[in-house]
Amino acid sequence: MADAPRIGVEEARRKVSSGEALLVCAYGDEAKCGSIRLEGSTTLTELQSRLGSLPKDREIIFYCA
Repeated sequence: MADAPRIGVEEARRKVSSGEALLVCAYGDEAKCGSIRLEGSTTLTELQSRLGSLPKDREIIFYCA
């Protein structure tokens, strides 16, 4: 499996703010994700429920702490 490219905080913020990307907490544990959830982010569970409705060209940025 290829390594995922890393981007900086400012680039991630810009992409999420412009609607170019979706910010997703990478933890599968909802409680853990809830304790470190960033503004405007979604959980893996929420992402899975929305996969069919997301535009194919929208970037997904995963984060963990």
